[in-house]
Amino acid sequence: MLVMRPDCERCGTDLPAEAPGAFICSFECTFCTDCADDLDDVCPNCGGELMDRPTRAKQLQDKYPPSTERKFKG
Repeated sequence: MLVMRPDCERCGTDLPAEAPGAFICSFECTFCTDCADDLDDVCPNCGGELMDRPTRAKQLQDKYPPSTERKFKG
């Protein structure tokens, strides 16, 4: 199951699990749309391809909560 990180690790933008607009690589490094575009859809951490992250329905988040650990280092 995907971790569903709550923020872009490059700029800190909030990325709610139920909302579109997040991109991930195979290691689940997570970026917003603008940062993924700036990175030409290539993860700066591993060199992997950044793909659209699927959303998680709000009604499933109690049973399968998204991560609250923020990765943005500011």
